Amino acid sequence: MKILLSNDDGVAAEGLSILHSHLKTVGDCEVYAPDRNSSGLSSSITLGRPLRVTRHSNGFNSIDGTPADCVHLAVNILMEQEPDIVITGINHGANLGDDVLYSGTVGAAMEGRFMNCPAIAVSLCGNSDEGFHTAGRVVQELVEKLPEINLPLGTVLNVNVPDCLYIDLKGMEVTRLGHRERAEKPVRQTDPRGKDVYWIAPVGKERDAGEGTDFHAIARNVVSITPLQYDQTNHSTLDELRGWL
Repeated sequence: MKILLSNDDGVAAEGLSILHSHLKTVGDCEVYAPDRNSSGLSSSITLGRPLRVTRHSNGFNSIDGTPADCVHLAVNILMEQEPDIVITGINHGANLGDDVLYSGTVGAAMEGRFMNCPAIAVSLCGNSDEGFHTAGRVVQELVEKLPEINLPLGTVLNVNVPDCLYIDLKGMEVTRLGHRERAEKPVRQTDPRGKDVYWIAPVGKERDAGEGTDFHAIARNVVSITPLQYDQTNHSTLDELRGWL
C-alpha cells in the first residue's frame, strides 16, 4: 500500500513523525508537508508564486506552501506512484465541529479526496506524547480495516482521538459534527510603533455537543470518526429558492 502523509503543523512536527512511525509498518509511506506551521489555512492553494521542495535527511519532504499544495504536488507530479490513501496529521489539537472549516489538516485531506484518493484527517485532542502514540495506533488500525468498507468517492474521515493512553480509550464511534458558539472577539494590541495589531481569539465553546456529536465522543474518551463530504449545497432549501425565483 502506498501512503501519502502530510499535515498542517509543519514537516518537523512531532505528530507527523509519530504518525509515520506507526504507518510505515503497514505501507510504503512518503511525506510531503509544509516547511512551517500552516494551521488554519483550510484548503487554500498558492497561485502567485512557484513552490519549492526540500528533501530532508530523514526522508521527509517539505514544501514552502500550504497543506493542500503539498498533497496537490505530491499526487500530481512528485510521487512516482499515486498513493492508495492520503492521511494528514496527527494534528496538534482537536478538529471538532466548526473547526473543520478552517483546518489545514482537513483541507489537505480534502485535496486528497479531490484526487479520488481515500483520505483520513487525524487530530489529537491535546498534545501529550502518550496521546500522539495512541492516535498513531488508532490510525494504523483504521488503515488496516479500510479494505472492509466501500466508502463513496469523495469521503474524508475526520478522526479525533482523546489525549490519553491507548488502554484508557473507551472505543470508537461514528459521529456527526457538533457546533461551537461564536468565537471570542479579536484581541487588539498596540505594537512598538503605536499601530494597532489584532490577534484572532480562540474558538468558541461547544454549543451543539450532545449525544451523537464528535464533542460528545471525545468527552467520554471515545475516538470520533466523522465522514465528511465536499458538497456544501444546502439541499433542503433548493425548492424554496426555486419558488422564490
